[in-house]
Amino acid sequence: MTVQVNPTRRAGRDARRATRTAPNFDMLPTLRNGLPVVEPMNPEQIERIHEASMAILEDVGVIFRDPIALDDWKKAGADVRGERVHLDRGLVMELIRSIPQHITYHARNPIKNVELGGKHSIFVPMTGAPYLRDLEDNRRAPTIADLNIFHKLSHMLPALHSSAHHIVEPMDLVVAHRHLHITYSSMKYSDKIFMGMTTSPKNAEDVLDMCAILFGADFLETHAVVTGNCNGNSPLVWDQVMLGAMRAFNRRNQPVLCSPFVLGGANTPASTAPAVAQLNAEALSALAYTQVVRKGCPAIYGHYLSTVSMQSGAPMAGTPEISLMNFMIGQMARHYKVPWRTSNLLGGSKIFDAQAGYESAMTMMAVLLSGANYIWHSAGWNEAGMHCSIAKFVVDSEVCAMGYRMAEGIRWDDFEEGLAAVRDIGPGGHYLGHPHTQANFQRAFFMPKLFDNNSIEQWKADGEKDLTRRALIQAKRLLKEYEEPKLDEAKDEELLDYIARRSNEIPSVDALNDEY
Repeated sequence: MTVQVNPTRRAGRDARRATRTAPNFDMLPTLRNGLPVVEPMNPEQIERIHEASMAILEDVGVIFRDPIALDDWKKAGADVRGERVHLDRGLVMELIRSIPQHITYHARNPIKNVELGGKHSIFVPMTGAPYLRDLEDNRRAPTIADLNIFHKLSHMLPALHSSAHHIVEPMDLVVAHRHLHITYSSMKYSDKIFMGMTTSPKNAEDVLDMCAILFGADFLETHAVVTGNCNGNSPLVWDQVMLGAMRAFNRRNQPVLCSPFVLGGANTPASTAPAVAQLNAEALSALAYTQVVRKGCPAIYGHYLSTVSMQSGAPMAGTPEISLMNFMIGQMARHYKVPWRTSNLLGGSKIFDAQAGYESAMTMMAVLLSGANYIWHSAGWNEAGMHCSIAKFVVDSEVCAMGYRMAEGIRWDDFEEGLAAVRDIGPGGHYLGHPHTQANFQRAFFMPKLFDNNSIEQWKADGEKDLTRRALIQAKRLLKEYEEPKLDEAKDEELLDYIARRSNEIPSVDALNDEY
C-alpha cells in the first residue's frame, strides 16, 4: 500500500525544521557571570601579597626605559634613580583609585556594545600567531587573506565578542605597514569591538586616528572603542615602545591591558605565591602610570601566564599553577577594584588533539571560576601561540558558548512548570511529548553542533569524521554564508585614503619611532 503524504503538511514541517536548525549568528550579550568565584586566599593572604608587592615597588623599584615616563614620574612625586622608579605605596594606591571599575565598549554596530568589569565578561579571540593551520589543516605562514577569514569567522561566531586584531600575522605585507591593514580588516569584516596594535607608539597613533575616522574624534574622548595591550618585560621592566603606545591610548581615553608577561620559573620566582607578588607589583606600576598620563582613563589589570618546564625550558599551558595564579590574580584585581584580563583555551600541542583539548578545558574552567573580565585568546590558540588553528578556532568558540551557558548559572524561571510536568507524567512515563519539554527542548540542555554524540553506527555511516574534520567543514560552511557588515561608504573611503597616505609616509623598514 502506498502512503499518501500531504505535500502542504510536509512542506510546513520542513519549513519548521529549517527554522529550528537554521544557524544563528547573533552575538551573545555580555556574559554576566553568575557563578561564585574561587578564592583560595583568605584576607590575611591577600594582604600578604599586597604588602609584598608594595615592598617590591618601594624597595626594589621598577625600571621605566623611557625618558618621558621618567619625567612624568618625577613630576608625580616618585623617587626616580636613573631608569629605576621607586613608587611609594600611598602614591600608587591614590592613582589606582581613579581607574574606572566598569567599562562600556562601543562597537560600530551599537547592538554589539559590551560591558566589562565586576561580573561582566567578554570572550576575545587569540592574537599574534606567526603561523596558522588553514582550511585544509596545513601549517603555513599566514597572509592578509587568512586574517580576513579569521575576522569573518569572529563576526559570525556568537560567543566571540570581538574580532581582536592580528589573530595571525599577515606575512605577505610589509612589516611597517601591517598595523594599518590589520586594523582595517578588524573594522571591515566585523562590526564587533576590536583591538588596536601597540607595536610602536606611532603605530598606536595610526590605529587611534583610524578609530577617530570610524567613530569620530570627539566620541573617543568619552567612549571606549578599542583596546591596546602593553606587555611588560618581566622581571620589573617597562620599555619605551610599550610605554609610548600606552600613552597614545591613554591620551585618547582608550583602555590598555597592562600585562606582565609571566614565564613562571624563568622570569619570576619558581613558586606560585611570590610569582604573583612580583606580577602584581609590575601590573600596579603600569596601571598607576596610566593615571599619571590621564587621570580617570580606563585601564585593565592584565597578564599573560605560563609556567616553564624545568626540563626543557619550554612554556607550558593548562598547568595547575596557572589555574591557581588566575584565582589569586582575580582576588587581587577585586581587592583594587579594577577590571582584569586573562588568557583562555590555551594549548601547547602541535596539532588539534587530546592534549590541546585537555589543556584548553583546564584553562577555561579556571578562567570562568576566577571571575576574569577580558577573556583573551579565547579561540584558536595552540602550539604555545605559535599557530592559530581554524579548526580549533571554531571549536573553541563553541566551547566558549558552553562556558557562557554554565557561567550564566541555574535558571529558575520555569521551575514550577517543570514540577507540574512531574505530576502530569508520574511514575514510569517519559517527558518527550510533554508541553513543558516541547517548549523548552532547545534551551534546556546545551546541544553542541561540533561534538559527535551519535551511535558508532551512525558515526560510521556519516563518514567517521573526527573533530578536526567536522570543524573545518563547519568553517567552510560559515564562510560561504558570511555577509559583510558594510562600512559607511564615506568612512570606508576615508580609511582607505588614510592607509594609502600613511603607507607612502612610513618607510618600508622597521624602525623605532623616536617622536615619543
